[in-house]
Amino acid sequence: MTALPPAAAPDRPVRVAVVGLGWAGREIWLPRLAAHPGFEVTAVVDPEPGVRDRARATHDVPSAYADVDDLPAGAVDLVVVAVPNHLHATVAVRLLRRGVPVFLEKPVCLTSAEATLLADAERDGGAVLLAGSAARYRADIRALTGVAAELGPIRHVDVAWVRARGVPDAGGWFTRRDLSGGGALVDLGWHLLDTVLPMLGPTRVTHAIGSVSDDFVNDSAAHAAWRSDTAAGGRAPGDVEDTARGFLLTAEGASVALHACWASHESLDRTTVTVHGAAGSATLRCTFGFSPNREPAPVLTRTRDGETVRLPLPEEPIGAEYDRQLDELPALLADPASRGAAVAEARRTIDIIERIYQSARPTVPERQHALAGHRDR
Repeated sequence: MTALPPAAAPDRPVRVAVVGLGWAGREIWLPRLAAHPGFEVTAVVDPEPGVRDRARATHDVPSAYADVDDLPAGAVDLVVVAVPNHLHATVAVRLLRRGVPVFLEKPVCLTSAEATLLADAERDGGAVLLAGSAARYRADIRALTGVAAELGPIRHVDVAWVRARGVPDAGGWFTRRDLSGGGALVDLGWHLLDTVLPMLGPTRVTHAIGSVSDDFVNDSAAHAAWRSDTAAGGRAPGDVEDTARGFLLTAEGASVALHACWASHESLDRTTVTVHGAAGSATLRCTFGFSPNREPAPVLTRTRDGETVRLPLPEEPIGAEYDRQLDELPALLADPASRGAAVAEARRTIDIIERIYQSARPTVPERQHALAGHRDR
C-alpha cells in the first residue's frame, strides 16, 4: 500500500481519522475535531460495528472502518489514535511505517522499548508523531509556567492530582495491568510529568523512586461515575495501583515530589502545583480533567519575602485545553522540527515511570471497601 501524504495542503483543513471510539475518542476528540474549522473528519475506525456506525452518523463522517489497515491511501493527513493503552504503540507504529502522521493520545508508550519502536517507525516511515497530553495547554498552567520563569533557579516542585473518587472504568481495561500498563501513575502521572518536566528544562533526572498502593481500586464507592465505558459488574478485580507517590532528583540538584491518586478520602478532586525557586514560590490550585467534583475556580498565588499575592487568571471552560491543543496541531504537523520531539519527551517520561514502578512494592489488590460506609456522597 502506498504511503499517505505527510501533511495537509495549506489551503484546506487537515483531513483526519479517529481510531478508537472509547471514552476519549468518543467524548474528547471526535466532537472537537468535527467542530474545529481546521479539521475535516473523513473517517472513524473501531472494531465494533455499532460504535463506529453511531459515531459516523452523529458527526456526519463519510467513512468508517474496522481496522487502520483498511484506511485507503491518500484518505487522511493525520490519524488521531485513542485506543486502549496497550495498543497505543502497536497502532501508531503500523501507521507511521506506512508514512501516516499520527497524533497519539497519552500515554504515548508503556515501556522504553515501545519508545524505541515508535522512534524507528517515525524515522523509517518519514511521518511525524505528535503526542496528546493536554495539561500544558491549560491557561492556568501556562500562567504558572510564566511565573515560574521569574523565580530564579527552580529548587523543588510539588505536584499532585488527587481525586476524591475517580477510578476510571473500574473492572475494565483501565484497571488491568496487562492492558493499561499501570494505574494512576500511568494515567494521571503522565499529565503531571508533562506539566513539570518542561519547567525543569532539558536537565537529566538522575534518581526516581516511589511507592504505590491500592486501597480503593476495587471499591465500588471509588468509581468515577462520570468516566466509564461500560458497567463493571461481574468483572475481575483490578490489579493496578490507585495511588502513586514519586520523588525525583535532577542532575542540577532540583527535586520533584509527585502524587497521583484516583481515589482518596478527600471531598474534592484537586490538582496542586507548587514551584519553589531561589527568588520565591508559586502555587496553582485547580482541577485537571473533566470531573464535576472539582475546585470552583483555579487560584494562582506567588510568595516572596513573606508576602503572598493572588495573580489573575483567565476564565476558560472545562476541556478548553483540548481545543487549544487542536488549534496548534496543524502548525506542528507541518513543522519539520516536530519530527522526533514527541518520542524524545515520551522516552523521558516513561523512563521516570518505569523507575518509580521498579522501586515500588508491588500492589496486592485489597478486597475490603475503603470508602464504603464512610460517606454517602
